[in-house]
Amino acid sequence: MFATTSATRMFLKKATLQGAKTTAARAFGTQAASVAAGLRSPSSLSSLKRPKTLHHYKYQQQASKSAAVFDHGQLESRDTYNVSQTINGTDACKKIGLDKLGITNPTTIHRNLTYQELFEHEQANNEGVVVNAEYGPTFCVSTGKYTGRSPKDKWVVYNEGSESAKHFDWNEINQATTPQVFEELNEKAVKYFNTLDRAYVFDCFVGASPASRKKVRFVHEMAWQQHFVTNMFIRPVDPAELDDFEPDFTIINACAQTDTDWERHNLHSETAVVFNIEEGKAVIFGTWYGGENKKGIFSLMNYLLPLSNPPQLPMHCSANVGKDGDVCLFFGLSGTGKTTLSADPHRALIGDDEHGWDEHGIYNFEGGCYAKTIDLSEKTEPDIYRAIHTDALLENVKILEDGTPDYHDTSITENGRVSYPIFHIDGYLKEQMAGHPNNIIFLSCDAFGVLPPVAKLSSGEAMYHFMSGYTAKVAGTERGIKEPQATFSTCFGAAFMTLHPTVYADLLQKKLEKHGTHVYLVNSGWAGGPYGEGERMSIKTTRTCIDAILDGSIQHTEFQKHPVFGFDVPVALDGVDPSVLDIRSTWKDPAAYDAQAKKLAQMFINNFKKYEGKGSTDYTKFGPQV
Repeated sequence: MFATTSATRMFLKKATLQGAKTTAARAFGTQAASVAAGLRSPSSLSSLKRPKTLHHYKYQQQASKSAAVFDHGQLESRDTYNVSQTINGTDACKKIGLDKLGITNPTTIHRNLTYQELFEHEQANNEGVVVNAEYGPTFCVSTGKYTGRSPKDKWVVYNEGSESAKHFDWNEINQATTPQVFEELNEKAVKYFNTLDRAYVFDCFVGASPASRKKVRFVHEMAWQQHFVTNMFIRPVDPAELDDFEPDFTIINACAQTDTDWERHNLHSETAVVFNIEEGKAVIFGTWYGGENKKGIFSLMNYLLPLSNPPQLPMHCSANVGKDGDVCLFFGLSGTGKTTLSADPHRALIGDDEHGWDEHGIYNFEGGCYAKTIDLSEKTEPDIYRAIHTDALLENVKILEDGTPDYHDTSITENGRVSYPIFHIDGYLKEQMAGHPNNIIFLSCDAFGVLPPVAKLSSGEAMYHFMSGYTAKVAGTERGIKEPQATFSTCFGAAFMTLHPTVYADLLQKKLEKHGTHVYLVNSGWAGGPYGEGERMSIKTTRTCIDAILDGSIQHTEFQKHPVFGFDVPVALDGVDPSVLDIRSTWKDPAAYDAQAKKLAQMFINNFKKYEGKGSTDYTKFGPQV
């Protein structure tokens, strides 16, 4: 076994025991022992590979079929990613520039390991267990105490007189700390890595567009953490890309350490995720959760891109493209169907979560996907389910005695996750970038039964609903929820917006006007009454509405104004019951609908008051009228 610090060994012991005692004993008693003996070639994984079952045959057929639809040359795979370097010697840190951070002690640096090497290191280090996922053996880890992000522990350094001090929207999400606090934590992180004999370094790009991407370096202690960022970000394809790599931003992940001086530092707890924009650095303490790496970078891009020249728009959305190059963006909060609805067998996936919009078009920030596994099944989420095989990485998923994952058991957490490279998705777009969008869809799951299944938005209405970011939570989505609750998340991603929301709205409006992009609101919620009385709209109805948007037929139908919200609602669409389009007519008591519509409209109005008079345009007038 590789040597680790006592804190890390304790974490690994707990991680191995949590929900997987039997599997751990089997996995590490045989497979990991052979890896630890020094095997390094891909052939050492042969004992872990399952036979080519019908599932594997189906997977290969689907991948081949999808690749034929969008033929862009050789698609990426685990075998095409090979820029691995292992640097040994007392000058290992100096050779790749870690000494510039103050990290000088490790004599072995594992840089951008291949997927085969990562799988071997994870087992040799006893960092988790290999589980028997249906489509292939998959590594699974526990992240301990934190099974989700810790937003109250995220901080940004307030550098007096700096650009970030001027532009940041300082609030309860973008919390300010001092340069002195960052200096102490950075020094502690560096000192910790200088107690180690080795480190894992991953150099990557954020953004598929060569013209707009940022260079980012991650410094980790464990192989699975490098595995996570390898899945999630844009992987270098040529070893030359690593020559003289100078990162725009560096994250030192010292999660085995905690901030024991957090009270003196005026922080929230001993866990801390702290960004210093001017220094181009961030440090992570006390949380092993993989998502802190991903979302921290998204927040960074939300700061950098709108301030670039020319300004670019960062977006929390999924994106796909048709065979004729028509691009569609899908914005939506959890439970609205963003992942499901953007997965289309007739269109190629650009990305599922974070994108940029520059002068050339849309591009994915990431090189992979990070999906929830709660109640996952092949029937409900086939693309995600089939993506879970070797090189995917499961987090905090319950493992049964036979070594298979149980996605319905949430005893560890309701936020079980899987990360996987985008090439695990059938029919993804190799370039992960395409032209300017023809259509944008704002997805909502309206549990109040008020919104129609689809509505066309004017430019001003689009900005209003973009800044509102509405959906509704219902019983079962979160603990303690008994009746529908309106949820508003600015720009459909309030937790990651670092500038004032009007900055993003103004940018979006300019993009829409310049490129003639159409915007629609699609509601997958309830008709005939609110949650508990009415019925949820069928996935067929929602799909049909989206198909009408994508094929352009919706533009040729007749519209009527909604009496409260003011947007245009189609009178008829092929394949959609006209009574559902007229959502009011689905209620037994029209007066009850009117009262409910006014109730929801008032929620919108109350939420939007904080934006009145802000930005270059006051979008208040484009909201509902009561």
